[in-house]
Amino acid sequence: MPALGLAALQQAAASRSQSADAADAVSLDPVADLTAVVAGGRRVMTTRRAGAELSGRANHAALAASLSSVTGAMASSSCLSVTVDGATVDVGSAAPAIPASTVKVLIAVAAIEVLGTGHRFTTTVVGPSPVGGIVPGDIVLVGGGDPLLGGDWYPASYLERHPVMFQTSLDELARTLAASGVQAVDGRVLGDPGRYDLEFYVPDWAGGIAGIEAGPYAGLMANDSRVEGDAYRWDDPIAAAAEEFSRRLSAVGISNAGGGGRSDGDGSAMVLASIESAPLRDIVAEMLMTSDNNTAELLLKEIDYASGGEGTRLGGIEATRATLAGLGVPVDGLGLVDGSGLANNAMVRCETLVAALDRGDPTVIDGLAVAGVSGTLSDVFVGSPMEGRLQAKTGTLGNPPYDQDPPAVKALAGRYVSDGGERITFALLLNQFMINDQANYRPIWDDLASALAAYPSGPSLETLGP
Repeated sequence: MPALGLAALQQAAASRSQSADAADAVSLDPVADLTAVVAGGRRVMTTRRAGAELSGRANHAALAASLSSVTGAMASSSCLSVTVDGATVDVGSAAPAIPASTVKVLIAVAAIEVLGTGHRFTTTVVGPSPVGGIVPGDIVLVGGGDPLLGGDWYPASYLERHPVMFQTSLDELARTLAASGVQAVDGRVLGDPGRYDLEFYVPDWAGGIAGIEAGPYAGLMANDSRVEGDAYRWDDPIAAAAEEFSRRLSAVGISNAGGGGRSDGDGSAMVLASIESAPLRDIVAEMLMTSDNNTAELLLKEIDYASGGEGTRLGGIEATRATLAGLGVPVDGLGLVDGSGLANNAMVRCETLVAALDRGDPTVIDGLAVAGVSGTLSDVFVGSPMEGRLQAKTGTLGNPPYDQDPPAVKALAGRYVSDGGERITFALLLNQFMINDQANYRPIWDDLASALAAYPSGPSLETLGP
């Protein structure tokens, strides 16, 4: 009997210890009811946990209050969402809005999830087997979806505001072919778009977008559809890439009959040379940092292709939505139209952008522009606490005529790490009249930055902890 009694006491003690450990292990959202921790069927709040929870709750409330100047300046068509270390801060702004280029964040998260950070695009040259250094017929440049393929002259051409950083060199591909022993091509250089459809532009884009801000793009594209010596984009990116490669071959001493447009897709040819792109992590970083529109559109099609689709924009939209949902990102109210965010009829909730940044691969955050340092933020927040610390994706749409819907857009979505190490993730989509004018959006951005920089402004754990 004494032995049985001792065993019962030991079991009860072990049970109480396990319940206490479980209570301490439960993670409480600092903005939720402090009594809502449930362990072993009981509502508990240990004194060990109370200080941290009260401090977090108070600091979140202080942040929400400091953001009232931001929400107070926003039109009802705008939205703001904020989390601190993944916990939502209630700022009372949840309506979907036009995202502009911040939609590239969603494309980046989905692309890395589907393809992996180390994925590389491969461009190949195929044709008949060479005889005595001569290819007896046409060769074909087959696209693999590489958005950064081009001649070595292109990055230094200043034809784009942000030069290519991680270019895949057509000159190097030509040198590889020459190194294999090819001295001449007894025929033309043709282009094959490879894995994607032939939609070169998004039909929903407003006037003044196609061919200027983005496109034409295809599974085979070089220099954003340009040829050396011509400052204008060609209407057919496939033919332009074929002509560009013909010139690169001539530059390394391989004679040919010149670029001759598209291939008929002859599958009997052998691979003569190939080249791989930089890893996807670098391509995504370039897209986010410089807001590369063509890259975003091609990644959207690659998401579809890699998900078992036919390499289309609409298929990519569905695959992106499914991928985000699989990560636990809320997709209600999500209406994607393109990959670049140039369509002014897309709709995204700020909560969706924040959740994607919080739950996506960390390389997405790593690839964002840095305030006062790089990309589209290189001249923004200079001299402020945000400089060198705020990482974000910008977005802008003018949407003329300015006195009619849809409204102009100015957007910012990213992350700021506080002095205490807290990760503050945010998305601000401003949709209102003339908001793309710096005089209108910068005061709101500055108020946002001031609120983030002041965190935490409430009581510390040391003040409240036992």
